[in-house]
Amino acid sequence: MQTERFLMAFLMQNRCCNMKYKQLLIVVWFIILASMFFHQTSLAEEQNTETVPTRFGFALSYGNTFHPDNKIGFILANYLVMFDYDKVWPHSAPENLRFKVECSLGSTTTPENWVMASAGVLALYYLDFLDSESVRPYIEGGIGLIYTGFRVEGQGSRLNFNPKAGFGFEFPIGRESLFTSLRWDHLSNAYLNKDNTSVDSVILMFGVYF
Repeated sequence: MQTERFLMAFLMQNRCCNMKYKQLLIVVWFIILASMFFHQTSLAEEQNTETVPTRFGFALSYGNTFHPDNKIGFILANYLVMFDYDKVWPHSAPENLRFKVECSLGSTTTPENWVMASAGVLALYYLDFLDSESVRPYIEGGIGLIYTGFRVEGQGSRLNFNPKAGFGFEFPIGRESLFTSLRWDHLSNAYLNKDNTSVDSVILMFGVYF
C-alpha cells in the first residue's frame, strides 16, 4: 500500500514538473523568436531603401468566445507597430505587404474579471485592387503567445499559442489613419499538455495609426 502511494505521488510530481517544463519551453522559444525578429529588423533596415514609413498605433478591441461556449467576453488595449515587410525580412515581397507586431493587455468582462495579456506578429496584405481615396481594405494573419487568467474545462494551461486571422479597413485622414478589423482568435497549447481544449473567439477592433 505504501509502495503504491509512493508511486502515485512520484508520478503526480513528475507530471507537474513536465507541465512546468513545457510551459517554460514555450516562453524560451518565444523569446528566441523575438530576438531573431529584432536582429533581422536591424539588418534589413540597413539594406532597405524604400520610403514606406514604420507606423505606430493604438487600438481597443472587444471579443467574445464562441467555442467551447459563448460565456466569456473581454476587452483589450492593443499597441501596434507596423513595418514595411522588406524592412524586416530581407527578400523580395509584394509592395502592399506589411509586418505587424502587437502587444495586448486587458481583462475578461464576463462571467468574471480575469487578466489577459498577449504578444504576437502578423502579416498584413492591403487589397489595393479594392481601395479608394477614403478606404483601404486588407487581410491579416499571424500567431503569438497569450496568457489568460481563466481556464475552460479541459484546458491544460493558462499560457497558450494564439493564432489569429481576419480582415479590416483603413481610413486615411491626413498623416494618420483610422482602422477597424474583425478577427477570428484561437488559443490552445498544441498538445504540449494532454488537456488541450481550445478556445475560439470573434474580436472587433477599432484603432488609429500615427
